[in-house]
Amino acid sequence: MASLEAVLHQRRADVAKVESSLDAFKVRYRHEVGLLHEELDELERAIAEAESEVRASRPQPETGPTAARPSSQRQPQLRYTSDAVRRLFRDVAKAIHPDLARDEHTRDRRHTLMIEANRAYALGDEERLRSILQAWEKSPEAVHGEGEQAARLRLTRRIAQIEEQLNVYAIDLAALKDTPMWKLKTMVDEAAGRGKNLVRDMVRRLQRDILVARNRLDAIRGPS
Repeated sequence: MASLEAVLHQRRADVAKVESSLDAFKVRYRHEVGLLHEELDELERAIAEAESEVRASRPQPETGPTAARPSSQRQPQLRYTSDAVRRLFRDVAKAIHPDLARDEHTRDRRHTLMIEANRAYALGDEERLRSILQAWEKSPEAVHGEGEQAARLRLTRRIAQIEEQLNVYAIDLAALKDTPMWKLKTMVDEAAGRGKNLVRDMVRRLQRDILVARNRLDAIRGPS
């Protein structure tokens, strides 16, 4: 278990490092490139509006009346708390209530789960409540007693719990590295290793596109 705990600590640190690195790149990209994209998008919208105004000012052929299309609006569906959800929530509360904790660590974990259970109950999420209860029943904290058999069972459950957490971290790490922003960051980092600055190149291309868009908009609007 000690070996797995060390691996879990390292995996958690790996995920935190990737998240921090990705967040820093997002800030940089937003500041250097994203704002230029927004400026270009705004110019493109202005061009589309100007072209529409030009078309509207031209004589249009007369057409017959057109029937207005009925607009369909999707009504939000209300969620009702069923008797099954209420009973399940009571079972969860009886199992994980913080007052039943043997120590502060267990109390904190119970408190966190209780908050999650309250949120699931408010949403009427029976599946989530059932998942919380099942996960608790399999946890080492749910084992009662102080003998050797109880200690062994807690240890076995804790090992299974750590292995599950390791799997979750592996999935989270893979998902982070599969995002478009991480892939872009990887390209930027690899190019930097070859002495190239991809972000600077993107900025220059966007600045040229913005200049072209401004000239196009001025040409459509004509002299003021």
